Amino acid sequence: MARQFRFNSGMKRIIALLLTAAFAGTPAAAQDTDATKGLSGLPTPRWVSISSGEANMRAGPGETYPVTWTYMRKGLPLEVIREWGIWRQVRDPDGETGWMNKNLLSGKRTAMVRGKIANLYARAEFSSPPVWRAEPGVVADIQVCDEGWCRLSLGGRNGYVLAVDLWGVYKGETIN
Repeated sequence: MARQFRFNSGMKRIIALLLTAAFAGTPAAAQDTDATKGLSGLPTPRWVSISSGEANMRAGPGETYPVTWTYMRKGLPLEVIREWGIWRQVRDPDGETGWMNKNLLSGKRTAMVRGKIANLYARAEFSSPPVWRAEPGVVADIQVCDEGWCRLSLGGRNGYVLAVDLWGVYKGETIN
């Protein structure tokens, strides 16, 4: 007579641990070789922007992984949080994460206005006159950032805005 084999809860935990250990070295679980440098030699995390008018975000680092989002906004800032070969794990302004081929990304620094309508000033000081206003979601090129202010450029207009009102700049970051 054949014996039936049943998994008890302890066996299920052991199998789960073994499977976790077996898949820890897969690309989806890959870690950078160093806390501040990615495999490319560039720092992680860091800011990039989408270089194409259409860019697919995937569930994992490879074309065999399903597309989770398609971005149709060239210049949208993304944060690179991990690297695997030619793939970059990125975070978008809504907090979604996924993988993109590095060829879809640019080192060009852009920023997106977040939260509320932002006043852009002629100089990096509140006493300076506002020169234009930008709604949340507006994406512009970053020219410089220093001491909590960033100079943005969009469609021939320039102005200074507080860095805390932007997605695409780290707190205290200086950009020349």
